Amino acid sequence: MTAPTLIVEGLETCFFTRAGVVKPVDGVSFRVERGQVLGLVGESGSGKSMTGYSILGLLDPPGRVTAGKVLLTQRDGQVLDLLQLSPRALREVRGNRVAMIFQDPMMTLNPVLRIDTQMIEAVRAHHRVSAKAARERAASALARVGIASPRERLAAYPHQFSGGMRQRVAIAIALLNEPDLIVADEPTTALDVTIQGQILAEMQALCRESGTALIWITHDLSVVAGLADTVAVMYAGRIVEQGGVAQVLERPGHPYTRGLIASAPSRNPRGRPLAQIPGMTPSLLALPPGCAFQARCARADAQCRAAPPPLTRLPERQLRCFHPHALPAATAA
Repeated sequence: MTAPTLIVEGLETCFFTRAGVVKPVDGVSFRVERGQVLGLVGESGSGKSMTGYSILGLLDPPGRVTAGKVLLTQRDGQVLDLLQLSPRALREVRGNRVAMIFQDPMMTLNPVLRIDTQMIEAVRAHHRVSAKAARERAASALARVGIASPRERLAAYPHQFSGGMRQRVAIAIALLNEPDLIVADEPTTALDVTIQGQILAEMQALCRESGTALIWITHDLSVVAGLADTVAVMYAGRIVEQGGVAQVLERPGHPYTRGLIASAPSRNPRGRPLAQIPGMTPSLLALPPGCAFQARCARADAQCRAAPPPLTRLPERQLRCFHPHALPAATAA
């Protein structure tokens, strides 16, 4: 048995503002095995993107990680705690052993530099190779993500690519150095369905072939169903349910997970109003006592309002709920 590529334990991130302390990531724990895909799911403001930024050390003041461990096991067996690395050491790891794909590819691409300039720089920043060898690696990466005539397209500027092609270039840059871990923050949200399906299939195949672990951050459960091996559902900064994709999506235990699935348009009969979760996500500056989901939950009672639910471990999943929907016998963690 090989160690998981990534182990996140008790991760907490705080933003210290004039209005008070905001904790968008509150005690998050999960692991991602080599070559597997974890889908990190939740509404806007649930903390899923902040979790990704915290793992890669991309937070700017007033935000900072205040607790937890982020353990990365590299292919050579060396284990790094990313939270304990110096800024210089983290820069050497980021883009090399870990990489991120942003929702907007222009956050990755410089609009005034040619694609070859940017990709060659990304290779030579971490490896002592010639410009010719780096260019060959860049062309190979473009070919892997389905860009035709990759050597010719290296001479183009970002504005000469469509949105879908720019996102493919951003993915290629993330894959350049064959990282152990990729964090993808909703990279296909703005793309049409056909291009989205192609990129999802390519990413899944690339992870299987290369052994790279992937965290796919999204609000779209249909994407997770077709791409991920495991899923973690976040609400108000905490993971409320996680487990295998088939188990969680086919038999959701947490009321919030069930509400997300029921609100998918494909689950609603034609001609009827879309099902929705009542209310809104609470402000992280003023979370209610007890369970953060209590005000929107039809199963909430006095116990839910008195104390936050503990993590409960089941044979196929973990969840935080005093009154989950019918599942096998549970044991408190």
